[in-house]
Amino acid sequence: MVETQLIPRGIRDPLVLSALKTIPRHRFIPPENQDLCYRDGPVAIGHGQTISQPYLVGLMSESLHLTAGGKVLEIGTGSGYQTAVLSALGAVVHSIEIRPNLAIQAAEILKEVGAGDVDLHVGNGFDGIELEAPYERIIVTAAPTRVPPTLLGQLAIGGQMLIPVGERRSQTLLRVTKTAQGFTQESLASVLFVPMTGQI
Repeated sequence: MVETQLIPRGIRDPLVLSALKTIPRHRFIPPENQDLCYRDGPVAIGHGQTISQPYLVGLMSESLHLTAGGKVLEIGTGSGYQTAVLSALGAVVHSIEIRPNLAIQAAEILKEVGAGDVDLHVGNGFDGIELEAPYERIIVTAAPTRVPPTLLGQLAIGGQMLIPVGERRSQTLLRVTKTAQGFTQESLASVLFVPMTGQI
């Protein structure tokens, strides 16, 4: 997966590549889809949700420019795979999932694979987790139609948020940086994520 899908497409961070080599992706995918675990595409995990394709996990993880011990808010725990990658990169992860069943499954798998410094919550991702704010990084793994103001408010000065924004068939992965004067943003890629659910 790493050699054929990530490195040829420009993922270079050795820590990201190491994490993706060592974390057992198949553990985060339901038994009925085990034959698709390492393919170059998203895989259904139930409840209308997917685990992102390996390249996107690599791209987003690398684009965060994480530092060891940095506080990260993840919106959309899903299977827990991206959560495990963030943890392996040394982040302190606070993750929120709107679907209780998915959150329970993810918590069990994360424990089994030995992911550390992970704090899971069940709730509306549009609200973030105010109690632990501000965050150095925020990563959103489902697509709202616009950047949620509440999440911007929970970002630290100098912090960055990666978020796919747009309608179902037209989404852009944005990197939003918070400055003392406001926010800047840049487009990283055209993407296709499941819509973000909950209320803004």
